[in-house]
Amino acid sequence: MIDRLQGFFGFTRMPFGRDLAPGMLHRHAAHSEAVARIGWCVTERRIGVITGEVGAGKTVAIRTALSTLDSSRHTIIYLPNPTIGVRGIHHQIVAALGGQPLVHHATLVPQTADALATEQDERGRTPVLVLDEAHLLDHAQLESIRMLTNHDMDSTSPFACLLVGQPTLRRRMKMGALAALDQRIGLRYAMPPMTSEETGGYLRHHLGLVGRSDTLFSDDATALIHQTSRGYPRAVNNLALQSLVAAYAEDKTIVDESSTRTAVAEVTTE
Repeated sequence: MIDRLQGFFGFTRMPFGRDLAPGMLHRHAAHSEAVARIGWCVTERRIGVITGEVGAGKTVAIRTALSTLDSSRHTIIYLPNPTIGVRGIHHQIVAALGGQPLVHHATLVPQTADALATEQDERGRTPVLVLDEAHLLDHAQLESIRMLTNHDMDSTSPFACLLVGQPTLRRRMKMGALAALDQRIGLRYAMPPMTSEETGGYLRHHLGLVGRSDTLFSDDATALIHQTSRGYPRAVNNLALQSLVAAYAEDKTIVDESSTRTAVAEVTTE
C-alpha cells in the first residue's frame, strides 16, 4: 500500500519520516532556539537541562546541535537508557572514551573523572555527555553527574553535560536534595510547541522534501492537525500520515478536513 500511496500523491519517498539528515529538518523557532542554546552549553562546558513534552522535538534538537560539532574537538557520549544505574553511567563513559572500566565502584568513579579530564586536557577534545530520558534518573545518578563536574578545585568542568527529559525533570531540579546540582546548571530550556503558522510551515517543508511544492493539505485540515497535535512535531507527523492514508482511501488528491477527521478518530482511539 505504501508504494501505491506514494505514487498516488507523486512523492519521491514517504514524507514525515524520522530518518532525515540534520540539514533537512524543519527549523521552527523552538528548534532553532534549542540548537543555539545547546551549542553555547557545549562551548562553555556547562550542564544544560532541555525539557519538553513527549514529541516536542528534544532529541531532534540535540541531534541537530551535535551534528554541527567538530569531531576532532568533541567526543559525544550518548546515554539513552536511564535504568543503567550509577555504575552503568560511569562504565559507559569510560568505555566511550576508550578505557577499560574497572570492576570496583570505588576505583571506577575516579577512573571516570580522570578519563573525562584526559580527553579535554591532553587530547584537546571536549567530552559531551548526553543523558536522554533524564527525568527517569534517580537522585544517586544525578548526584554522580554533579560530582563528575568537580575539577581543578571546582573552578572548571572538563566536559559538557546535557540532561534531556520531560517537564518533571525541571521540577525535580528544584527539590532541596538536588540544590547543589541545580546551582551548577548553566542552561535551562523548555521547548514549547509549534504555533499554528509553524505547523503549516512544517507540513509544507516535509512535503517539499518529497517533491510536492503545491498545496496538498487544505487550510481546514492543517488547522485540525495543529489543534489535535497541540503543535508537537511527532504528533503532527502521525496525524499527517494518517490523513494522507484516509485521503488516498477516499481517492482524494487534496487532504481535506474530512480526511483529517478520519485520521484524528483513528489516532485518538488507538
